[in-house]
Amino acid sequence: MPEGRRGAPRSEAARLAILDATAALFAERGYDHLSIEGIAARAGVGKQTVYRWWSGKSELIAECLLEGMLLPERFVLADTGDLRDDLTSWLIEVLSVLESATGEALFRSLIAAATANADVGSRLRESLADPRLFATRLRDARASGELRADLPIDDVSETVIGALIFRALAGAPSDPGFAERLVDLVLGPRPVGSR
Repeated sequence: MPEGRRGAPRSEAARLAILDATAALFAERGYDHLSIEGIAARAGVGKQTVYRWWSGKSELIAECLLEGMLLPERFVLADTGDLRDDLTSWLIEVLSVLESATGEALFRSLIAAATANADVGSRLRESLADPRLFATRLRDARASGELRADLPIDDVSETVIGALIFRALAGAPSDPGFAERLVDLVLGPRPVGSR
């Protein structure tokens, strides 16, 4: 939130009610059908209260993302010690969510919100795949010899997320083996002699 906000101090109960209402309505209706009036009614506050604290629905979506209210915790990349297996499992999990009716609608709505507000786009990127998380894991795997030395680490997460966004926008179902092929494409084939 911007510093120096005017008006009455924010009530934490009202703030949470507004964010809960935003997350619920976003999941039910998507970004295009989300309205401040509907959020206010669901939260039991006046729309002027919502507008006092947020300038519009994009800011609300951004705060819901920041609070972890929109994306499931299972989108966190595990660390079992095998980057390829972890990334493949993560992709399979994300694809299963994207291919569900609610997941596809949620993801498309998030993309719409991200195009309307750069802050939402940045927070969506952080929520789905923090490049620093990928970069740290990739650098460790490269240092251990699990990955080739010339792998362009900074491009890997962008490529993976880009493939997911394209599939979500196209409504293309993943075929068996897609996650494994994508991991091989961005990381290169598994070195001979490793699992």
